[in-house]
Amino acid sequence: MILPVMKRDTAQQEKTSKKFGTLAQKLLRRRVIIPVVACVLIGVFALRLSGGGKPAAADLTYTTAKLERRDITAQITGSGSLEAANSYSVTSLVEGNILTADFEEGDQVEEGTVLYTVDTSDLSSTLEQAQISLDQARRSYDSRLKDLEKLSVTSPKAGRVLSLEVEAGDKVSAGQSVATLRNSDVMTLKVPFLSDEAAGFYVGQSALVTLESTFETLEGTVSKVDRADTVLEGNMIVRYVTAEVANPGALSADQTGSATVDGCASAGSAAFTYAAEENITAEVSGQVASIQTQEGSWVDKGGVILTLTSDSVEDNVQSAADSLRNAELSLESRQDQLDNYTITSPIRGTVIDKNYKAGETSEAGKVLCSIYDLSYLTMTLSVDELDISDIAVGQAVSITADAVEGKTYTGVVTKVSVAGASSGGTTTYPVTVRIDETQGLLPGMNVDAAITLESASDVLAIPAGALNRGNTVLVTADSPSAANGTAMEGGAYCSVPVETGASDGSYIEIVSGLQEGDTVAYIPTTSSGGFGMVMMPGGMGGGMPSGGGMPAGGGPGGGRGGF
Repeated sequence: MILPVMKRDTAQQEKTSKKFGTLAQKLLRRRVIIPVVACVLIGVFALRLSGGGKPAAADLTYTTAKLERRDITAQITGSGSLEAANSYSVTSLVEGNILTADFEEGDQVEEGTVLYTVDTSDLSSTLEQAQISLDQARRSYDSRLKDLEKLSVTSPKAGRVLSLEVEAGDKVSAGQSVATLRNSDVMTLKVPFLSDEAAGFYVGQSALVTLESTFETLEGTVSKVDRADTVLEGNMIVRYVTAEVANPGALSADQTGSATVDGCASAGSAAFTYAAEENITAEVSGQVASIQTQEGSWVDKGGVILTLTSDSVEDNVQSAADSLRNAELSLESRQDQLDNYTITSPIRGTVIDKNYKAGETSEAGKVLCSIYDLSYLTMTLSVDELDISDIAVGQAVSITADAVEGKTYTGVVTKVSVAGASSGGTTTYPVTVRIDETQGLLPGMNVDAAITLESASDVLAIPAGALNRGNTVLVTADSPSAANGTAMEGGAYCSVPVETGASDGSYIEIVSGLQEGDTVAYIPTTSSGGFGMVMMPGGMGGGMPSGGGMPAGGGPGGGRGGF
């Protein structure tokens, strides 16, 4: 969009002001009303000092004007082109065959509406491969974690430590024996029963164990019943039943016994065994970091016997963790790519154009369609540095368009940027205007804008050039307000002090000092484009040297300009 350049009506005068210093610059600034008719030229002053005499009043040509009532509106005006509230060019990130494009130009779409779907067959295989790699990485990591857990050597069963075969600081290899564990507090006896009888036994059932050496009986409990039949000599079909008894202290693995369960005697005897007798080995290689028990101590099932350290195991765990994370990221990347094959609307709006249809091949980076949010329109104005201080967020803006005759739209200033742009010695600032009522307006249309700064209705006003230095006005001697002024040369005019109000650059509101019926007099601006020498009655000179660029008898120098 080409931003409108906000030019003041006094642009040429502004350039001149930079040549002739502070006085001329102040004259050019709007709202600082210093009429040129009241300025004293050095040449005139020198003429008087040299005795050149006074110019006669007849040498001056005054313009008179009746004091009148009018409406005064001070505005900053400019033009620009309209833009949508928001616009988005939907581009494709992938290349592929377009499967669906179920919308048309002019359709209203919501945010998230599916616009296009693209064939994903090329991506499906890579996505599957990424999933397989992730599963493998996860299994490898879990395996390495188990190796890390194996650095703590634990007891597989409850029992008493018979011996420790390593000391802290020793290096051990995977499979090496590090301790011996035995549970002699409980003895087990596995004996055969006739299959038909054993079929009715169950775990937890009471059993009576008889020692063959002493025929002593002990109370026990069935801990296991085999479900498979075994054929002994003589074609005896049996099932083995295991019973546990508390060791009174004299039982050992050298003794034998038989059992009776539910009144049924075992079909044979067997040697007692310890409830647990384990040779504990290290499952991974490492160095003994600490011994957690001592010989003769009781340890529960899962109790730690000793701990190992191993740099290789820890490195393997970290490596497996890194591989797992890489596999996760790879899969996420593939899944994100899959999302790119379903293209949705990023905003709520109207489809302005549709560049691709179903069946065509999308190209990465190409614009598929454009969507405008037309809920409201905006325009950007570039405001001159001399006017920007008068612009504020919330100010009303009148908008007109050549394309819509006879209608004025209302906008509002929504942003005043402090980022100015300088060009040709002039700085302008972007001002954003929002227009909510948009019927008949379209993006791209050229419109005119006017920002009202101040206004006054039905007030007494004089031409801007009639206001002199010190806020005085010349009135004819027959004016009602002449009695309040100071008579000038010849008595034809009186200088009356006034209080001013709003100004539109052409007229100035008179708040006090004048009244209806007064006739004001002033020297009109010369047509030479430079400063001419003008004289005021009473000997007051005005004007500046020719070529100064300020119209003689000026006033506020054109007042409110444009952008």
